[in-house]
Amino acid sequence: MRRPTGRTWSALSVIATLLASAVTVLAAQAPPSSAERARQQREELDRIRNERAALEARMRELRSTVHDLAEERNNLDRQADATARVVRSLDTQILSLVDEEADATAQLVRSQDELALKEAILRYRVREIYKRGGLFTLEAMLSARSFGELVARYKYLHLVALRDRALVLRVATLGDQIASTRTSLVKLRNDAEASRQERTAEERTLRALEQQRGRSLAQAEAQQRQVEQRLAQVQRDEARIATLLAALDEARRREDSRPGATAPSASTLRTSDLGRLDWPVEGTVLYRFGRQVNPNNTTIRWNGMGIAAAKGTPVKAISAGTVDFAARFGTYGLLVIVNHGGGDYSMYGSLDKASVDKGVRVAKGQQVGTVGVSDPDMQPHLHLEIRPKGQPVDPFDWLRGVR
Repeated sequence: MRRPTGRTWSALSVIATLLASAVTVLAAQAPPSSAERARQQREELDRIRNERAALEARMRELRSTVHDLAEERNNLDRQADATARVVRSLDTQILSLVDEEADATAQLVRSQDELALKEAILRYRVREIYKRGGLFTLEAMLSARSFGELVARYKYLHLVALRDRALVLRVATLGDQIASTRTSLVKLRNDAEASRQERTAEERTLRALEQQRGRSLAQAEAQQRQVEQRLAQVQRDEARIATLLAALDEARRREDSRPGATAPSASTLRTSDLGRLDWPVEGTVLYRFGRQVNPNNTTIRWNGMGIAAAKGTPVKAISAGTVDFAARFGTYGLLVIVNHGGGDYSMYGSLDKASVDKGVRVAKGQQVGTVGVSDPDMQPHLHLEIRPKGQPVDPFDWLRGVR
């Protein structure tokens, strides 16, 4: 027999390398195990649930603050989508568990069949050994007629002993394997049942979200219609105010043009008062003069400012003048209009009570009413407008300091 040459060893090394590479590629291409698939499914389920938990936290935040109703609806849509993905993930998990349960059941049946066969063989062997007695091996060895036969009998008996030992070990192994498979099968069935219960709960959550989304949509549409109607009413009232002030000016001019009428008094509102007038009520600014975008994406233009204060808080005139109007006026609620002369007016809306009547002369700082509520969607506040020459300006510029 020839010794392998260096070239032969090189060829064998290359073949071994190629075989190792092939084994590595096959291992890399092998499908993931059931345990790996279960781990991946759990990770995906946890990721989706974390995403939904973040959306639920955002929803709680939205409900605790003034927000865009469209954003709430979008959040509900995203929650429903995440819940639907949880349901689909649980469906996949249940199918995987069912497949694993089927594989475990088949393995259990095979192991039980093999165990029954091995136990039958083992019982036969034990019975045969018992029938021959404990000295049978020694008798078989000593009855050999030659040394060669003695060696042959020893070898045969040794192989029989090894086979019996392997049979005993196999029976023990199969017993452990069946016990382990049964435990795994019970766990798989429990996991599948738990997943089914989770899926049922997730479906209930999804249906509740869909119902909530429908209610939210209906509520948003109703609020949208109410807001649009109120905005239209506010616009109509703004036009009516302009008409009312024009009528008051016309009446004042006719009064001033009558024979024997006293000379018209100058306005008590002067440009030197800018930034120096006392606030008519102590409170925080609820809204400012000008265009404002509401949380529901509607736009309103305020011709004055809102000062939030407790209901019943006294409201004082910013300057001296004559009360030209004291009555309810549309969205302004209970409204008092003070004529400061020269076509300049201040208006105090959303009052609970008026402390003055039309035609009464009021001094600067005198109470003209108390804070009330004219819009049920807003907190108690005073709506203040200042209109030099009948044109609305930002009252904030006329008031002292910053509140």
